[in-house]
Amino acid sequence: MKDKITYNEFIGSVHYNESDNVFYGKIEGINDLVTFEGESVEGLRKAFIEAVDDYIEICKQTSKIPLKTYKGSFNIRISPELHRKVADKAIKLGVPINRIIQNAIEREINH
Repeated sequence: MKDKITYNEFIGSVHYNESDNVFYGKIEGINDLVTFEGESVEGLRKAFIEAVDDYIEICKQTSKIPLKTYKGSFNIRISPELHRKVADKAIKLGVPINRIIQNAIEREINH
C-alpha cells in the first residue's frame, strides 16, 4: 500500500528523501500540482493541512471545483475468461454487463 495522509476529503502522497532528510508529498485527486514537505511526521501533517486549506481558499476565490471531477466511465482490461463469466452472469440476471461491474466495484469499495 502506498503511504498516504488524509485531511477532509483530500489525500496526499507521502515520501521520504533520505539525502535531504525530509518528508514530502503532493495533494492527489486534484487538477493542479500542490506539494508540501516537513522534516518530521508532525511537520509533514501540518504542511499538508496548510496546503489543503490554502488550496481550498484559492479555489473559492477563483470559483474552481477543488477535487478532480470524473466522467463516470473508464476502460478496464480483464482476461477473456473473466469477460465471458461477467457476460454470462449479466445474461442470467437480465442486466447489462456494466451493472455487474458497478455492483462488484461498489462491494469492493464499501467493504
